[in-house]
Amino acid sequence: MNHLNSEYKPINRREFMIGTGSALMAVGTAGFAPTSTESISSRKPLATIRISAVNANFEREPLNPYRFKGSAITDSWQTVARLESESGIHKIGLGTQGVLWSDSSVFATHSESAGNALMYAMSEHALQLMKGTSFTNPVELVDRLLPEVLAYGKTITGNPNLRKTFALNSLVCVDNAAWLLYAQENNMTRFDEMIPDAYKPGLSYRHKQVACIPSFSVGTSADTIKKAADEGYFILKLKTGSAGTQQEMIEKDIAFLSAVHKAIGHYETPYTKSGKIPYYFDANGRYESKETLLRFLDHAKKIGAFDQIAVIEEPFAEDNEVFVGDMGVRIAADESAHTVEDAAQRIEQGYSAIAVKAIAKTLSMTMKITQLAFEKKIPCFCADLTVNPILVDWNKCVAARLAPFPGMSVGLQETNGRQYFKNWTTLMSYHPKAGATWTQPQKGVYPTDQSFYEQSGGILAPSAHYENLFS
Repeated sequence: MNHLNSEYKPINRREFMIGTGSALMAVGTAGFAPTSTESISSRKPLATIRISAVNANFEREPLNPYRFKGSAITDSWQTVARLESESGIHKIGLGTQGVLWSDSSVFATHSESAGNALMYAMSEHALQLMKGTSFTNPVELVDRLLPEVLAYGKTITGNPNLRKTFALNSLVCVDNAAWLLYAQENNMTRFDEMIPDAYKPGLSYRHKQVACIPSFSVGTSADTIKKAADEGYFILKLKTGSAGTQQEMIEKDIAFLSAVHKAIGHYETPYTKSGKIPYYFDANGRYESKETLLRFLDHAKKIGAFDQIAVIEEPFAEDNEVFVGDMGVRIAADESAHTVEDAAQRIEQGYSAIAVKAIAKTLSMTMKITQLAFEKKIPCFCADLTVNPILVDWNKCVAARLAPFPGMSVGLQETNGRQYFKNWTTLMSYHPKAGATWTQPQKGVYPTDQSFYEQSGGILAPSAHYENLFS
């Protein structure tokens, strides 16, 4: 079933069900085969969930242009997957598509709408594969779906090197629906109950507050960034990797760093050990050499900004295997850490932080990565994909449970949807717990109080708007 070659060989549902049956026999009631390092244990047998019907839909949401990776997105597809089990329970899972983020080559070779349509087709393919099959837990389900969905994606995009993140992004809505179905079929009423025992250590913290990290696209003025700091946002995601040649890029990035540091470098915050505002840079793989990034860091030292750099995310392209553990700053992996195996490789290359995205790489894969990081003592934080408000709380459920990031006293979560969705207020009205304290940042942080944990951020409750898409 592992069709990872560039030529897609379609698998029929009977073959997929045979694979499913074999996997379930191996999994049994404990979750995974005993040989699996991600063995799931449980105090009681988990329900075997058989899918009787599937459906899908999507809505297009306009964006204020969000510039990164030398391009920009202006349209965001909100995908909706519906799963119904033989027991009559149905659940709806949401996803936000990030074509430019997950595979910029697909974005470059197709129109923006066509790139989105290709990813949506992969979500639909996953759902069709699931119809008539059974699963015990969503982690095992995604493990089975990912190779097949990736192979299908390689064919329909015409890209034999399609990135695994593109396939994982297409599976988010499916995975979320599966988790919700899994929870109800097993009488789980809180997010904490849903976390399999094998992954609980990596998601065992309980932050009382989670930072709301806004994101500023390439070319943002220092005045705009200063305004956010004035409003209480204490950690800001700053996109670097300006358009142009490498020489043009580094000159623009250095000028940007100087302007930002002059504007907010002296600001103070109670949420860091240093008392200063930390800088979080994201180059989205635009730097072609270590030497170019070192020029950026040398300039940071020259102007006194170096010690305030908390993390630099994905400075290099995925195929650049340079060691980064000797640069004097924390380098984070994001889109290159597609799977837990890729994350392990990045850790070997000296990456000392991982940006996890339950809303972009599935909650299932995120649980594996956060557990690996916990065992390797690698700090994690949650990055965004410019997602809708309900998905913000899926991500927040993870961010609130991650161990503290070095030098910080609150959980960390990037949330930039309110900046880029033109209809953010309308989208917020679709949230089943709209108006809850944890849905609105207060001076740069979300209060993740007892009600947040008791109600699981609202993610287990149905959204009338998205349910009505299938009326």
